Amino acid sequence: MTLRLSALLGVALLAVTVPGGAQQSLDTPRSAFDGIDAQGNWSAAISRTERGHLIGNPDADARLIEFVSYTCGHCASFAMEGEPAIDLTLLTPGKISVEVRPVIRNALDLTVSLLAQCGDPAGFKDRHRAFMYGQKEWIAKFQNAPQSQQAIWARADKASRMNAASALGLADMLVQRGQSIADVNACVMDDAAAQKLINNGTADRLDFEVAGTPSFALDGKLLENVHNWAGLYPVLSARFASPAEGDLSTGS
Repeated sequence: MTLRLSALLGVALLAVTVPGGAQQSLDTPRSAFDGIDAQGNWSAAISRTERGHLIGNPDADARLIEFVSYTCGHCASFAMEGEPAIDLTLLTPGKISVEVRPVIRNALDLTVSLLAQCGDPAGFKDRHRAFMYGQKEWIAKFQNAPQSQQAIWARADKASRMNAASALGLADMLVQRGQSIADVNACVMDDAAAQKLINNGTADRLDFEVAGTPSFALDGKLLENVHNWAGLYPVLSARFASPAEGDLSTGS
């Protein structure tokens, strides 16, 4: 039997991208989202954690950890394809919480991760998606820069982080969202925060054996060979299938 959540997750991305008049909604009769508890808006609940940011109901039955790199193209694709669907079907009704943890693969990752966590935790999701959705633009600026300039940014020290944040338009992305340039610069120059990001990434590699990005852990266990929305979607469908519909993993 077709799983209700499978259908919901499959159409959720379409629901947030089609023209307004054609969108499914929770209060539309016979909507594809009928049956989902829409009370509350847990997708707006965000708090800082030891290694990242937690989005959603902290007491949810399930917790998903996203291990992402801001310079990873597949991570940007997941942010655009998977995160809106999870927001709509699982986060908002409080069925799941999602913790986003940055993976530092290179110096540019470090700069962007410092910016993503800069400011009030409530604004984290907006900053996170701004950098993911705009990745092609600022990555192109990096790739088109002279090798000598790229070498400076690769040092990852305070001065080179500041230079990259300014030259690639990364700092401006936050200023345009209402943050002061002084606060943004302070975040980029924070060596202690930079070192903590590096240490956290090392700890996650040891604790979860994270080998690539994006990677995911569900209820504390790394999902093997799941590195995109196409791979994660059936896992979540099985996890949230109602007992009457059976669990895909058992074949019932």
